[in-house]
Amino acid sequence: MSDHFNLPPLNALKAFEASARLQSITLAAKELHVTHGAVSRQVKQLEEHLNVSLLAKHGRGIKLTDAGSQLYEAGTAAFAQIHTACVAIRQQTQRAPFVLACPGSLLARWLIPRLEQLQRDLPELRLQVITSASDDSNLQQPDADASLVFLDQACPDTMQAYTLDNERIGPVLSPLYQHAAALQTASPAQLLNEPLLFTRSRPQAWPEWAKIQQLSVTDLTYAQGFEHLYYLLEAAVAGLGVAIAPEHLVRSDIANGRLIAPWGFVETSAKLVLLKRKNQHEKRAQQLAQWLTDNL
Repeated sequence: MSDHFNLPPLNALKAFEASARLQSITLAAKELHVTHGAVSRQVKQLEEHLNVSLLAKHGRGIKLTDAGSQLYEAGTAAFAQIHTACVAIRQQTQRAPFVLACPGSLLARWLIPRLEQLQRDLPELRLQVITSASDDSNLQQPDADASLVFLDQACPDTMQAYTLDNERIGPVLSPLYQHAAALQTASPAQLLNEPLLFTRSRPQAWPEWAKIQQLSVTDLTYAQGFEHLYYLLEAAVAGLGVAIAPEHLVRSDIANGRLIAPWGFVETSAKLVLLKRKNQHEKRAQQLAQWLTDNL
């Protein structure tokens, strides 16, 4: 095994460096927020590892032995190099853009209308947005720092999820749809007689909603299917049928009258989350998660 795997423990080196620099075990303990005994034990461990004395008593304080002076000089230089490298890495990370992956439908219908405000509120984030591979992608994009997703499963052990909101889904249709007037006052069961638009990226949406409404899933009648949720909603706006969608994606369409939601929305087991790898971009991810929560 090569020599670099036989280094002394880092805590022992830190205790020695602080003691030598401050010429006091007591002051080193205060700086490191540990007890006097803990520092003494760490220094003794280092001396035993090297089989040499590093510190000697000098009056009421301590002084370096020849071996101690040699190690202190080398250790100080090494710690300085590590500190310089860490500062440079942090600065590079802070200057780099924060890349957010987002499903195309969520990007087009929710994030883009708010993107300018987000960039004004969090300029230091240097946000760049890319499109996720699919509407139902629950996994972190390899080329992104974080992903905005509807997560309906346990978060992977290697990932961290910031929960932003519960998912709520419901049927929506255009006021121009041929049966719109009748459906606005009808019970949910009336949808069993309507051709239902669906998306292939979320085929479980209609069955999940039907079960909550205590309707028979087998009695649902499907019409045109679409590859992405964005196309599904455009079809609904065009009056082609009744679609089902997350409330977040149709809130503005309902507000401006392009769509109506006669039966409202129900919560599912899914959560809208900001998903990222653990121990990466903690501060910037927290800033973005808080902004998203405040603006949902």
